Parts: sequence; structure tokens; C-alpha cells
Amino acid sequence: MSPEELHQAARRYLIQRYDTLTGAYAKLPNQGRAADGYHYTDDARRVFPRYRAVEAFLEQVERLDPDRLPDWSNLTIALLRSAYDARSPFTDGQDQVGAEVIRDERRRFASVIRSWSAGGEPLGYRRVLTDEESADWRRRLQRRWALTDVWHPLLPDPVPSDVLVLQEPCMWEEHGSARVRQALRDVGTGRVVELRESGPDYLLDLDLVTTRYNGAEGVWSDDSLTWIAYASQKGP
Repeated sequence: MSPEELHQAARRYLIQRYDTLTGAYAKLPNQGRAADGYHYTDDARRVFPRYRAVEAFLEQVERLDPDRLPDWSNLTIALLRSAYDARSPFTDGQDQVGAEVIRDERRRFASVIRSWSAGGEPLGYRRVLTDEESADWRRRLQRRWALTDVWHPLLPDPVPSDVLVLQEPCMWEEHGSARVRQALRDVGTGRVVELRESGPDYLLDLDLVTTRYNGAEGVWSDDSLTWIAYASQKGP
């Protein structure tokens, strides 16, 4: 489930739940009023706090901009926060019965969110390239970056001033790869090609990229060909 689908599922659940609860309330005799007309019946006191709680959940969920949703993990946290923290004047100050049914409604919504999340975070896009695609990428990178079997700093030519050379341990700590991904994200990179000296080549989401040697030399770039990364076990 993508962040967009998760957000839509939460909204849909809350809208349908609100309609169900308000429909049940509307069917109560005298709109849930007791015989004196001033107090609510026990049945009503078990229903209307629920739809007021759902109303508060939905308001908080819809404060999230569907065009600017956080990633899957942070969106799940935000939805759980709406289940446990969302309040309104109608959810506060309830008597013991109302407070208990609101707690039950919070648990219900949180349980639904967790059930959607039980499959784990989406793995992201990754696809093995065909032989033809791999060959085409290598031709393009050879034309643009003079890529052969190796690249800088292993080429005999001087290392260009705009090429950053790092020792391998820099990339084995996660913050190293994270900084690379953030730099590429800042320039608008989406999917990245990963070419290896042996094994399959991939097209994958930027979030799955780790630009480091894994037993096979690797090269990374994207369709713009405006940047290239190279990882090798060999020293200069």
C-alpha cells in the first residue's frame, strides 16, 4: 500500500464509519432523548460520542495534504497519532460512558491502521534490466562519461576537479549512503540505474540505492546522465 493509498484508505474508513454511526443514532427513538427531553438515553450515550470521535479523527487526517504526504512510515505514525490524540469540544468532558466508548473508537481505528501496516513498508521499485537495456545504459555512459571497465580514480587521466573520491568505509555507514541519496533527491533524481561488473543490473527507486562495493564493482546514474557514481575495491 503506497502512502497515497494508505491515506485514502484511512479517509474512506472514517467517512464510512461516521455514516454508520450517525445512521445508527438517527434510528434511536426520539433522537436518543430521554422521556424528559433534556437527557440522553443510555443507548444514545454509547453512540454519539463515537461519531464525534470519528469526526475528530477525520479532521486531523484531512489536515495532511494528499499532494505532500510523508513517507509510508511517517504517515503511519501520523495516522496513529490522529487515532490517539485527535480531540474536539465534543470529545472532551464526556462522562464515564462517553469516555469509554471514545477510547474504544480510538483503539478500533488504531487497530485498522496497524492491520493495513502489517505487511511492512513497501519495498519500492526494483527491476532487473534486460540484456538489451544493460547494454544500452553502458553505451550511453561510455559516450557521456567515458566509462569503461573502471572509472575515476582508477583511470590514467587526472581526476577532474568536480569528482569526489571517498574511501570505501565512508559508504559502509548508513549515513554515508543517506547523504548521497539526499544530494540526488535535491537535484530531482527519481529512479536510478545500478550496473555491476557481474550479476544482474537494476533500475530501482532512489530510496533503495546504496553506492558501495558489494563484491562487484558498481556504477550508478539516472536517465539525465548528469551524474555518475562508481564503487570499487581497488585503490588508485
